[in-house]
Amino acid sequence: MLRAEPAVFGPVASDPTVSRLIDTLASAGPRALAVIRRARAEVRERAWRLAGEAAPNVGDEVIVDIDGVLVLAHSEKEHAAKTWKKTFGHHPLFAFVDHGPGGSGEPVAGLLRPGNAGSNTAADHIEVARLALAQLQKRHRRGRRTLIRTDSAGGTYDFLNWLTARGRWLSYSVGMTITDAIHAAVLKIPTSAWTAAVEPGGEIREGAWVAELAGDVLTGWPTGMRLIVRKERPHPGAQLRFTDADGMRLTCFATNTKHTPITRLELRHRQRARAEDRVRAARDTGLRNMPLHDAAQNQVWLEIVQLALDLLAWMPMLALTGRARRWEPKRLRLRLFSAAAQLVTTGRRSYLRELPRLSWSPRSCDQATCGCWSRLAQYACSYSSGGM
Repeated sequence: MLRAEPAVFGPVASDPTVSRLIDTLASAGPRALAVIRRARAEVRERAWRLAGEAAPNVGDEVIVDIDGVLVLAHSEKEHAAKTWKKTFGHHPLFAFVDHGPGGSGEPVAGLLRPGNAGSNTAADHIEVARLALAQLQKRHRRGRRTLIRTDSAGGTYDFLNWLTARGRWLSYSVGMTITDAIHAAVLKIPTSAWTAAVEPGGEIREGAWVAELAGDVLTGWPTGMRLIVRKERPHPGAQLRFTDADGMRLTCFATNTKHTPITRLELRHRQRARAEDRVRAARDTGLRNMPLHDAAQNQVWLEIVQLALDLLAWMPMLALTGRARRWEPKRLRLRLFSAAAQLVTTGRRSYLRELPRLSWSPRSCDQATCGCWSRLAQYACSYSSGGM
């Protein structure tokens, strides 16, 4: 499909050429990975600068979500092993920048790991966090302009100590396992100390409450760490755990953010679920499996997947508006990349002419997506003429 539009995409390498390039990069080892990552960081800075207000600076803060992904293997590959779900494959760890409710997200780090790698391995979380922070602009490395979010897999002593050591410019919101000490402290919280949880629009969420644990519940853990607990009525048919109390499902997270209501902090941490959307998009963009045998080759493949996801994130950020900014790869391929259109050059200007019968084209789409095609055409024409 890319070769069918040389005016837009330029010359496209053949499959054997791509395969030989991956072998060459894999043989170079960490040096090749460092060059690729440095180039991505430079282009990311430029893309965010061009995007202006559409860049993922939520309140001048960048949110980085760290999450693990299980990638199945159906043949013997290096470092493929039995996973904690009793499947066979790899267990890479990713970091994604959250674009907020109005956009999607983009990867900033990917670490290939064996299938039997632990979910809560602190060293891996520290390495991925380092790679992710290296992708951000320097201005996000001071004044707590970066927030690291993880689920309970990141709630380890060593990882929280590492985050706390950078507390002058780094915030965190990390899920915690309900230990016996936390469970005992929750049982002592008076009824009056619980506050109703809120939804993104500010309305009260029925059947859910939040409270902060006072005192040093976890002795010896980093200073300044706040523990916030959420309790909610389980869904009909849900099975309670031993750590739940009074028929309520309990969850907990740690944060070092101060001077913010706990309801807002709990809502912010709950929105970490958007990382699952980023994982789904990655699976649709080459992460369905690791196609090569050697681990070094598959790490290069992981970088290629991140490059593709970067492009799929920057293009909507720069050229789309409204709901179209949240389109995932499948919908982008259907509505934009494979839609019948023609790049026409006349009078020293280029125009993107699409079929008028498309239900999402400017002639028939709603106001929220009306500017998608025109802005995309501007970028397509500028690329074809060498203006970008």
